[in-house]
Amino acid sequence: MAPLDLRSLFVAGVHFGHPSKRWNPKMEEYIFGKRSRAHIIDLSKTVTSLKAAKEFVEKIIGQGGECLMVGTKAQAQGAIKEQAGKAGAMYINQRWLGGMMTNFQTIQPRIERLVFLEDAFAKGTVVSQTKRESLMLSHEVERLNKFFGGIKEMVKLPQVLFIVDIEKEKLAVAEARRLKIPIVAIVDTNCDPTEVDFAIPGNDDSVRSITLITQHIAEAISSGKAAAKFAREERMAAEAELEAQEAAARAAAQAKAAERAAKAAEEKKAADARRAAEKATPEAELRAEAKTEAKPATAKPESELAVKAEENPAAVKSEAKVEEKPAAKAKAAPKPATAKPESELAVKAEENPAAVKSEAKVEEKPAA
Repeated sequence: MAPLDLRSLFVAGVHFGHPSKRWNPKMEEYIFGKRSRAHIIDLSKTVTSLKAAKEFVEKIIGQGGECLMVGTKAQAQGAIKEQAGKAGAMYINQRWLGGMMTNFQTIQPRIERLVFLEDAFAKGTVVSQTKRESLMLSHEVERLNKFFGGIKEMVKLPQVLFIVDIEKEKLAVAEARRLKIPIVAIVDTNCDPTEVDFAIPGNDDSVRSITLITQHIAEAISSGKAAAKFAREERMAAEAELEAQEAAARAAAQAKAAERAAKAAEEKKAADARRAAEKATPEAELRAEAKTEAKPATAKPESELAVKAEENPAAVKSEAKVEEKPAAKAKAAPKPATAKPESELAVKAEENPAAVKSEAKVEEKPAA
């Protein structure tokens, strides 16, 4: 593609205008002069206008918009189709059908019909009763392709229009203005530049001129698509990073919740253990009291026995012997009521040993 400068535009013949008798006075600011009764376009204005138009188109496409390229005159048909195909843009290079945009809901079913028939022919699923019906379907596909082939992928209205020769495409200009869709157009000396948003002064009758300007617009469309793709990838990366951060935050929150739950379970377990211990303590005390009450009233503590043993060992031994005797034996052979304690016998033995011996003999005799 030729660079955007005065020389390339001059070589392409962009500066040639219409005969002076067919000029539009509103184009005066873009006219450099007149030669051989024809106006000469100021190429410096063309360069400035084309740069501004490219920036605008690139911005719209970069934001996710679509550009519809329109050129139905014979000199523009080939360039429009070729450059739109390279840039991946929609185009119309045949007759502009009335209501193409203002009545798009009616045009859309025809586009869907074209897509359906092409897909059916490609897969070989077209079922026709006769050869004539098959031929009619083929003709229908050709006719639909002629008018809608460049907008088969259009599912919504475009955000910007690029038009070659606004005098010929008056219907497209009127619909775009009605829908407030921005227009970028090549305007010759016989056109009204106020009808479009971005007027590119230039020769709209020369194939070379149309091709050069269309190439620059297609380049802007390609750049905008690349920018949109990059922005989309960045947005997806940012969304993925945000999702990763949210997942990490959720994981951290779940970990903290699990930690709190474990801590609460431990605290509950400790509290249950304390309550069990508090409940067990009174029961132990009650059992101890019950054991204490179950002991015989005559039982003497060990400390008391120890004191008595120090004072009178003989008396302690006699008491121990008495306690060891079983109760049944004590009932079967009770001691005589006249039995005297050993301490009394000991006293008597000291006073009268003979009397003590006689008493002992009497006691040893069997009761029978």
